[in-house]
Amino acid sequence: MKLKEFLKDKRVLLLIVLVIASIGAISVLGIQQGLDLKGGSTIQIQLEKPVDTATMNTVTAVLDKRLNIFGVKDVKVYPSGNQNVIVEIAGVQPEDVAKIVGSNGKFEAKINNQTALVGSDITQVKTYQVTGTQWQVPFTVSLDGSNRFAQVAKGQAGVPVEMYLDDELITSPELAEELANGNPSTDVMISGGAATKEEAQTEAKSVQTLLQSGALPVKVKIVGVSSVSADLGDQFINGALIAGLLALVVIAAIIILRYRTPILVVPIIITSIAELILVLGAAAVIHWNIDLAAIAGIIAAIGTGVDDQIIITDEVLKGFSEKKGKRRRLAGVRSQIKGAFFIIFAAAGTLIAAMLPLAYIGFSRGATGIGVLSGFAFTTVLGVLIGIFITRPVYAKFIEMILDK
Repeated sequence: MKLKEFLKDKRVLLLIVLVIASIGAISVLGIQQGLDLKGGSTIQIQLEKPVDTATMNTVTAVLDKRLNIFGVKDVKVYPSGNQNVIVEIAGVQPEDVAKIVGSNGKFEAKINNQTALVGSDITQVKTYQVTGTQWQVPFTVSLDGSNRFAQVAKGQAGVPVEMYLDDELITSPELAEELANGNPSTDVMISGGAATKEEAQTEAKSVQTLLQSGALPVKVKIVGVSSVSADLGDQFINGALIAGLLALVVIAAIIILRYRTPILVVPIIITSIAELILVLGAAAVIHWNIDLAAIAGIIAAIGTGVDDQIIITDEVLKGFSEKKGKRRRLAGVRSQIKGAFFIIFAAAGTLIAAMLPLAYIGFSRGATGIGVLSGFAFTTVLGVLIGIFITRPVYAKFIEMILDK
């Protein structure tokens, strides 16, 4: 088989296209680094009581919505058991978002201790406004809410409208004359002040976020906060690069000693690099965080790939030594490749079967330790699937080419 024919093979063309596409995805979308590489915060939230799955899903959805509204990127919110929620935020310090995730978000407006508005009456929250150290968050309420407010406010001109957020008094403006005549109005505003303009912006943004995301179905409190420095990630990345280079040298030496020919070193190394690019490209497309567990999964998948390539090489060389003549030899090569792939698929199936339960438990339960291992399991399975369906067949085609004299 000539080199041109090899490059025209559909499996080789597919690999080339996917590698180029992966490099493009990595360049454009970037690689999302996990908490342990990029640095950030881990916040543990405890619910006031154990809840069912539906309530827990509501809690995690509201918290995730709050953080997205607040402008936090690279956030993971997942349950830990039936009474705790873990929030992982890369690149953000805990004090910046602790109030957001630790607040119940219950809004209530009272006039003379009578409830005039509640959070469920809010239909739209508008952009906050900051003037100096004073801030305002305007919002609109439903028709039912405005009618209730008008009834409670009728004849109460000059009486404070006490606005509470999580039972904490935020502001208490006096009721204007035009709002005390019994005519409903859907436009409401909550306001306040701070010591500095920056604090006023932060407070206004927090209030807007809480009003916009709605209240949690149960009370929550923060029971643990920890920060992870990005220095650990930098040290690990540098160490991983050095370890990777050393691994390539060791693999090359072992292959040369085993097969007595350097020609097999290059395709095995190139195949391993291609697998790495494809895994990172897939991670960039699906926005999968690359953390320490994911890196361990990538290493495991590439190690499995090297093992598979050695199996293919051993099976092919064994068939080559037993066959003579060009046609008989080529048929033997293809037969040995099929035998090698039977072993590879069986081993891959066993590995995937072992990893899937771990990934499922981690994603569904969200326990801290198991959640980390689920990242390892997912990345390992992804790497193995890429290997057996994309890169291994190309390597087998290369082996067939070099033995076809």
